[in-house]
Amino acid sequence: MIPVIALDGPAASGKGTLARRLAEAFDLAYLDTGSLYRAVGARLLAEGADPQDGEVAAGAAEALSPSDLQRPDLRSQAVGAAASVVAAQPRVRQALLDFQRNFAAQPPDGLAGAVLDGRDIGTVVCPDAPVKIYVVASPEVRAERRHRELIARGESSIYPQVLAEIRERDARDSARSTAPLKPADDAVLLDTSELDIEAAFEAAKRIVVEKLAAAKAE
Repeated sequence: MIPVIALDGPAASGKGTLARRLAEAFDLAYLDTGSLYRAVGARLLAEGADPQDGEVAAGAAEALSPSDLQRPDLRSQAVGAAASVVAAQPRVRQALLDFQRNFAAQPPDGLAGAVLDGRDIGTVVCPDAPVKIYVVASPEVRAERRHRELIARGESSIYPQVLAEIRERDARDSARSTAPLKPADDAVLLDTSELDIEAAFEAAKRIVVEKLAAAKAE
């Protein structure tokens, strides 16, 4: 069995940082699936296209190349908003689904398994993953994290605006008809609202060890 660790959760919940650290700790490949949607959104914005245009967005997703994942603007606020829009489109999701599943089934560099983080890893992409963690935090905490991140990158940021965008994105991601944001039935909930990164990482690591041991014993 290839160990696959699926981390899902809303924006700025901390799942990306946890996923990267778990991949390093367990020597597994790591895929930030959100970067795929961000890359599609970034391509559309760079071309002056409308992310709401499903036909154009699907074309951008189908033409995505590894170099698109290295774009320096992937973490910008505008690209994040565009990513959330294109992620709600069924044809875009289908175009990127095979990429994600192939990554999990055949991790690069000969590694024994993979860690994927996103919105629907445990529910859609890898529903049979032996480890599923749903990372949450309050909207206020997540907005503060994103606000500090933007300031640190030298971007302008107004906390009330970031909070409003977080809430709007939560609503859009949860209400979309295709692969809505929600925990898998067998996911372990990890609330990071009052945890620093070290405490959150230790909690996530314990979940992984326990789940992998249980899967091995079956």
